[in-house]
Amino acid sequence: MQYRTIEDAKSLAGTRLILTAGVPGPWGEAAKAVFKARRVAYTPIAQELGGSNEAQVAWLGIRNAPVAVHNDEPARSGWAEILFLAERIGSGPSLLPVDAAERALMLGLAHEVAGENGLGWTRRLMLVHGPIQEGPSSPAYNFSKFFGDSYGYNPAAGAAAAQRTSDILSLLSAQIERQKAAGKVYLVGNSLSALDLYWATFANLVDPLPDELCPMNADFRQLYSSSPPAVRAAASPALLAHRDFICESAVGLPFEF
Repeated sequence: MQYRTIEDAKSLAGTRLILTAGVPGPWGEAAKAVFKARRVAYTPIAQELGGSNEAQVAWLGIRNAPVAVHNDEPARSGWAEILFLAERIGSGPSLLPVDAAERALMLGLAHEVAGENGLGWTRRLMLVHGPIQEGPSSPAYNFSKFFGDSYGYNPAAGAAAAQRTSDILSLLSAQIERQKAAGKVYLVGNSLSALDLYWATFANLVDPLPDELCPMNADFRQLYSSSPPAVRAAASPALLAHRDFICESAVGLPFEF
């Protein structure tokens, strides 16, 4: 992607999306997919993975990414905030089911993927648990401690993360099976929803796409490929096939970041 800087972003109008450059961060890739589906034009702004990102913090008071900034409105960094911004300013088909029950189901399942203690959150806790438990002698300790602090790591949460991750994957696997049994191709309802996009972009944390479809450095690929067998097995073949379908039909391949 052709990124602009934080300093550039301050003087730009329209919609700016701050992203962690060079890595397939699931929240950032999901935000990009939502904007694409809703036909929201935006300027990508780069920030640094694990960096202090002082210019961004000084401007917005937010260190992490993604962050959506639309004109002079307050910055939005939560997955649901970014989704509802796209719903308001975009022109593509809505990513929210019209039916109230389906809408509530979709938003609840999306939280299980992208929200606090959801799939992305607990998978991150899994990745940092071992190095933090090993202590400063681990080569990955400092990086893991940094991310662990961001995700509320404690030993109990780290130990419980694998089961929680498996539970979420089993939930999604059961949902796609129900939809298939009803002759439907999407995770909720009869059309593409935000949940489909969130699953497709977060699935790399469990079963990364091959390098020609999602290029990433060797360290990230090793981390993302390290799911224990029980966790990996919780993502059913149908759920992973759905990831492939959504990536090809809606997200776009190869991933570009």
